[in-house]
Amino acid sequence: MKIQIARDRATMSSLAAEHANASIRAAITRRGKARIVAATGASQLEFLQALTATTGIDWGRVELFHLDEYAGLPENHPASFRRYLREHLVEKANIRTYHFLDGQDDLDSVRRRVGDALLQEEVDVLFAGIGENGHLAFNDPPADFNTTEPYIVVRLDDACRRQQVGEGWFASIDEVPDTAISMSIQQMLKSREMIVVVPDERKAAAVREALEGEVTPAVPASILRKHPDVTIYLDEPAAALLSDRFKAGTTGRPA
Repeated sequence: MKIQIARDRATMSSLAAEHANASIRAAITRRGKARIVAATGASQLEFLQALTATTGIDWGRVELFHLDEYAGLPENHPASFRRYLREHLVEKANIRTYHFLDGQDDLDSVRRRVGDALLQEEVDVLFAGIGENGHLAFNDPPADFNTTEPYIVVRLDDACRRQQVGEGWFASIDEVPDTAISMSIQQMLKSREMIVVVPDERKAAAVREALEGEVTPAVPASILRKHPDVTIYLDEPAAALLSDRFKAGTTGRPA
């Protein structure tokens, strides 16, 4: 596990975007195409903006998969992750092959259909964030570390739903769906590489628990330490509670 701490959110996003660009281009060089999974939410906006502004990627050779989506939310809703990916990645990069999770359709049918497509080949690089409650995708605590289903239907806890209100996606917690489709933990870990982008002091406690606490379903992001090739990009506020060995740029896989 590699930790990169930048002085501010813009620098963090730029560094992560440069890394992502290199990883996507390397996959295209290696096998003629790249399969990626993209995260959404406020924490990923500047990163995706920086990534789509980079050069050298043949986006026509990129296949995109959706990480998670609310149940029952129409695509025109401001909080729809389909809308988010379309506006901030698909249309900007002109990605022609993508697989969205339609939360308005039958959830089991959607997760199986997109899951079957996902399982056809290895994912080259997966982008993710860490939630205020330590979640990965919509795998809220206690997360299922064991299921091998590529996508699962999950219930969102109150902490996750409050975060969505706090970030301005919904006016009140009553408006936030309590059910979603999420890529499973085990499926995320199958990705060849993971790039995790985590800005903001609101995430500092979750970052500390994920990187320095026990690997446990109570802190879903702690499982990142079991992946062989993961880089976590933090700004200084998100890294504020980490011990000095992380702040000094120490890398490794803590037990």
